[in-house]
Amino acid sequence: MPKPEPVKSDPRIDDYIANAQAFAQPILRHVRAIVHRAVPDVMETIKWGMPHFVVNGKNLAGMAAFKAHASFGLWHLLGVEPAGNRADGMGSFGKIATKADLPSDKELSAMLKTGADLIRSGVKKPAAAKKPRPTLALPDDLAKAITCNKAAQQTWDAFPPSHRRDYIEWVTDAKRDTTRLARINKTVAQLAVGKDLNWKYR
Repeated sequence: MPKPEPVKSDPRIDDYIANAQAFAQPILRHVRAIVHRAVPDVMETIKWGMPHFVVNGKNLAGMAAFKAHASFGLWHLLGVEPAGNRADGMGSFGKIATKADLPSDKELSAMLKTGADLIRSGVKKPAAAKKPRPTLALPDDLAKAITCNKAAQQTWDAFPPSHRRDYIEWVTDAKRDTTRLARINKTVAQLAVGKDLNWKYR
């Protein structure tokens, strides 16, 4: 089934905002309005289950709502660091709990206009430099569970280090023993059918 083409005002974004937590709704409406004021030719669509704004078919920005925070990210800042802690949550401004966590309307509009101009000029967003990540040790309980399932072991052996790391971090981040065991069991089940941890989002 073909993906819906971007439109000026996408009703799916209206639904997304209406279904968001009450605190997030005014944030999302505010951001959406600023995007349209700053970039009149912007189009709306849904990508990866989240509202996105595009110019000439290229991503300009995206927003999302979670249980306790919202996020807003710009795709074409080309090294310009916006205010906020980018490490604290996804997007360009970290976890947004109120409109006060965003830059001023004037600042945000300027960023959006710059991003749209860069898209129109054909300048590509530079790829972020990847830092090497240390190898994580495979926990004994996870290793034992994988070994007991031949198909899971074959997938694990064929996986690149990044896929293995995703599963190891997911299992070791569990706070409770019951959660850890459930994650180990799910890991083995997904490995047995050749799936990496983030297969749903690919």
